[in-house]
Amino acid sequence: MGDDEHQHDFQEAGSGASATYPIQCSALRKNGYVLLKGRPCKIVEMSTSKTGKHGHAAIHLVGLDIFTGKKLEDISPSTHNMDVPNVTRNEYQLLNIDDNFLSLMTSDGGTKDDVRVPEGVTGTNLCSDFDDGKELLVTVISAMGEEAVVSYKEAPKCMYKAFSQSFCIYFFDAHIFTLL
Repeated sequence: MGDDEHQHDFQEAGSGASATYPIQCSALRKNGYVLLKGRPCKIVEMSTSKTGKHGHAAIHLVGLDIFTGKKLEDISPSTHNMDVPNVTRNEYQLLNIDDNFLSLMTSDGGTKDDVRVPEGVTGTNLCSDFDDGKELLVTVISAMGEEAVVSYKEAPKCMYKAFSQSFCIYFFDAHIFTLL
C-alpha cells in the first residue's frame, strides 16, 4: 500500500457547532428565538388553539426576522420540534468606517472588518457620531452565518490616565484594553 492511499485533502473545517438546535414547540416563549420559514426570528406573539379532532394543540407563532424586521408567521403542533437559531450578541469598539463597512476591535485586540454599516436612521446616526469624533461601542447580533449591527452607544470615558494624554485603559465586560 502506497502513501498516496492515505493522503486526504481537507479544504475546510468548521467548528462543529450547529447553527440551530431543536426544541419542542410548546417550550417556545415570547421574546425567544425560532426559525420561521428558514429565517431567524424573535417571537413577538404566540397563541395556542384547542386540541382538535386528532388530539394535538396547534401553536400559532408570529416573529420578526432579526436581520430584516420582516414579520413571519407559522402554525405548528405543540408536540412537534422546531429549530431555534444560536444567536449571539457581541460588543465591539468602532475603529473606522471605510466604504460602508465598519472596522471593529475584537475582545482579543484583533480587527473585524466584514460588518456593514446598518441601513436607516441607526446607520446615519452611527456615521454622524463617528464623524464627530465620538468613541463608539457597536452591538452586533449573529445567527446562521449572518451578522448585523443592532445598536451602538458612546464608549465610557477613560477611567484611568497615566504617563501621557494618549495612554488610556478601557474596562469592558471583564476585558481590559490598552490604547496608546
